[in-house]
Amino acid sequence: MRGQVVKLDRGYPLVRTDEGRLVRCEHATALVKGERVRAVIGDFVEVDAPEGHDKGIIERICPRSREFVRKDPTERALPQVLAANFDRVLVAQPLSDMNFKRLERELVLAYETGADVAVVLTKADLAESDEAVRSVRARVHDLAGPAAETVVVSAEDPASVEAVRALVPPGTTAVFIGKSGVGKSSLVNLLVGDEVQETAEVREGDGKGRHTTVSREMIRVPNGGYVVDMPGVRGLGLWDADAGIEAAFADVEELAESCRFRDCRHVDEPGCAVRAAVESGELSEARFASYQALRQETVQVKERREEARRMRGEKASTSAKPRGGKARRKKR
Repeated sequence: MRGQVVKLDRGYPLVRTDEGRLVRCEHATALVKGERVRAVIGDFVEVDAPEGHDKGIIERICPRSREFVRKDPTERALPQVLAANFDRVLVAQPLSDMNFKRLERELVLAYETGADVAVVLTKADLAESDEAVRSVRARVHDLAGPAAETVVVSAEDPASVEAVRALVPPGTTAVFIGKSGVGKSSLVNLLVGDEVQETAEVREGDGKGRHTTVSREMIRVPNGGYVVDMPGVRGLGLWDADAGIEAAFADVEELAESCRFRDCRHVDEPGCAVRAAVESGELSEARFASYQALRQETVQVKERREEARRMRGEKASTSAKPRGGKARRKKR
């Protein structure tokens, strides 16, 4: 039988079959042996239900239309897939306590999936003033680019919750990412209209919460699709993030198109349009530094991956065109 992984906890995926049954499953030995392949939330799988066995057996993971991937924090050169087969990534950040450096990284990972991206600014009711809300929203919009919608949410404003619901129409799945305590679980409860996700009390003084979501689960939104409230992810190491960087730093990439040399590193090369923009103030030094740091991180990950392949005696991998990325134009 065929189904979709709708919850991950205790190491055993919960699969909703095409007939609507919920079956707790384990992976077939042949599936995970050697390759260490595991089904993730959102995966479509083929399941066998042997007679006398207390769990279903996942025999096959169907090809994924989309993946949310980070570098495995426990391994030197391995990817870790956190979710699959979704339509949108919702990046949650608390408006009153923004971490723009983290947001840049979150946007890179979100854009890399090829899904639609939106930034959800939570806890707007804790902002100092309406002017502060407008200022933060404008900065986030500039950072995320015109392709990403920016939504400001307050628990006291039902219309703002409905604006998020509109991002998850029927027949679609959205993945919520964000650090622990940013209000993802509370927002999911508002979307659903019930306490489906456990939340922790917000501390007085800084408005921060504690980590509460410990499992990944697809939750049905009334009059909408499904949302996946991902546990707060501390580590956001990049994997194959070239396309994500191009999308998240579209302004820098556009400037780079005017560099004299196609392989310009934007360090000390003559005719570098990016450095010129930094020096003129058109591009901030901080944003350029983030761009360079993330680019360097991807290079290091690729080098470590190739080193690991050599250690295993495998041939070097061939470079593929980044997913969703645009090819750099050759210079005259």
